[in-house]
Amino acid sequence: MEKSPQELYEEREKRFMDAVQLKVPDRVPIIPCLDFFPAIYAGITFEEAMYDYDKAYMAWKKTALDLDADMYWNSYISYPGKGLEVLGYNLLKWPGKGLKADRMYQFVEGEYMKASEYDEFLADPTDFMIRTYYPRVCSAMAGLQKLPPIHGGYWQGIFGLVGSFGDPEVQESLKALMEAGNIFAKWFEFLGDFNKELEALGYPNALGAATYAPYDIIGDTFRGTRGVMLDMYKNPEKLLAAVDMVTPWALEAGINGAKASGNPRVWIWLHKGCDGFMNDEQFKTFYWPGLKKVIMGLIEADLVPYVYIEGDYTCRLETIADVPKGKVVYHFEQVDIYKAKEILGGVACISGNVPNALLCTGTPEEVKEYCKKLIDVLGKDGGYIMDSSACIDEARPENLKAMIDFTKEYGVYS
Repeated sequence: MEKSPQELYEEREKRFMDAVQLKVPDRVPIIPCLDFFPAIYAGITFEEAMYDYDKAYMAWKKTALDLDADMYWNSYISYPGKGLEVLGYNLLKWPGKGLKADRMYQFVEGEYMKASEYDEFLADPTDFMIRTYYPRVCSAMAGLQKLPPIHGGYWQGIFGLVGSFGDPEVQESLKALMEAGNIFAKWFEFLGDFNKELEALGYPNALGAATYAPYDIIGDTFRGTRGVMLDMYKNPEKLLAAVDMVTPWALEAGINGAKASGNPRVWIWLHKGCDGFMNDEQFKTFYWPGLKKVIMGLIEADLVPYVYIEGDYTCRLETIADVPKGKVVYHFEQVDIYKAKEILGGVACISGNVPNALLCTGTPEEVKEYCKKLIDVLGKDGGYIMDSSACIDEARPENLKAMIDFTKEYGVYS
C-alpha cells in the first residue's frame, strides 16, 4: 500500500533523527545540499532565479520532486535580487548585478570595520552597526552616517535624534529601507508558501535556521580574512572580546530562526577555522570556544546543530569531538573521512564527503562506487548522512540522481 505524504514526512524525519542520535535507522539518509543546481536543472538562468519568484518556485519544486531525496533544500531560493539592488548591498556580486546571468553570486570581502575601531564597536555595538557598519555594507543606508550617536537619545537628547530624521539624506536611506522591507517581506512569504507545499507533499525542509561561528562573524563581514588573521597577532585581546560579544548573537540567530520556522535543524556555516587559516593552538583559543558555546546553547534549546565545515578539518577532529553524544551533525568538505569516523563515530553524526568534482565530471558508476565505500565504512552501525562535499551548483543530473538512488537501494540496514 502506498504511503501518504504525512507518513513519508514522519518516516524521513525519524530517519534523520535516528542518524543524529547514532541509532541505526532503516537506511542511510540522503540530504544533498543544493545551491543553484535547481536553476540549471530546470533550465533557467541564475539571474532569473533571483528576480522571478515564479520561475524559482518551479525550478526548486521540480528538482525536489524529481530527485526525491529525504529532505529538500530551498537554499533560501537564491535571495531576491531586486531587494539587494535597493539596499545597494556591497557584500555580494550577483547574476544581473556585477556578474553574468549564469554565474553564481560571489562574496565581496572587505575590511568593513578597521582595527582602530574595535574599541568603538565593543563600547556600543548597536550604535556602531547603525551609523558606521550598515552604511559601509549597504550604499542605500549611507544617510545613516548623519545620525547623532544613538545612545545620546535620552531625555532632551531625543529631540536632536528625531530632528536628524528631517535630513534629506537620512530620509532617502529610510525610504530605501522601506522599499527593501516590502521586497524582503514578500520574499519570506514566498519561501513560507514553498515550504508549506513541499512539506505537504511529504518532504521535510533540511534548513530550519542558519548561524555562524562567532569568530567567522568577525572575520567574514567585519574585519575580513586578512584583518582577522592579523588580529590574532596584533590585537588578540580585542579580537577575543569581540568574539565573546557576538557569541550570544550567533546563538540568538539560531534559536530565533528555528522558533520562527518550527524546524529544529540549525546549520552553522564554518569558514575560517580550517587548517591553513590558523594553527591548532589558535583554533583552540580563538575559534572553538565560541563555536562550542553556540553548539551547546542550541542543544540546550532542544535544537540540532548541523555544523557545515568548509576546508580541511582532519587536525581538528579531536577538539571538535568534545560535544554531547548523539546531538550534533558534522558535515565535512575535506577531511580524512575514515579518521573522522574513528574519532567521531561514537560521538556525532557525520555527513558529506562525496566530491563535487566527481558529481561534475564522473560517471554514475563512479559515483555509486564512491558512495558504496562511504556507506560500508561511515554508515556502519548508523550515524551517517549521505551528501556532497559542498553545496551543489553544477553537477551532472544523472550523477546526483545516482548518489540518491544508490543510497536508497544499498544503504538499507538489515
